[in-house]
Amino acid sequence: MVKDMKIEVLGSGCAKCNKTKELAEKAVKETGVDAEIVKVEDFETILNYGVMITPALVIDGDVKIAGKIPSLDDIKKWITE
Repeated sequence: MVKDMKIEVLGSGCAKCNKTKELAEKAVKETGVDAEIVKVEDFETILNYGVMITPALVIDGDVKIAGKIPSLDDIKKWITE
């Protein structure tokens, strides 16, 4: 089991960004992974990841998806692999 995973949801706080955060929280709950979920709204931080379109999901510094809402199944797969 992965411990102390950091999941970042990059976005301005739009509906899609909030939905992505909800899905990340649900995936963490359903898989039992010990993860911290952080909402990142700072534009400079988002750009530092090379992300131009939000929402984006970053797991332990690795951008998994940008520009669309990931599926719950995708998030579960990413946090358990």
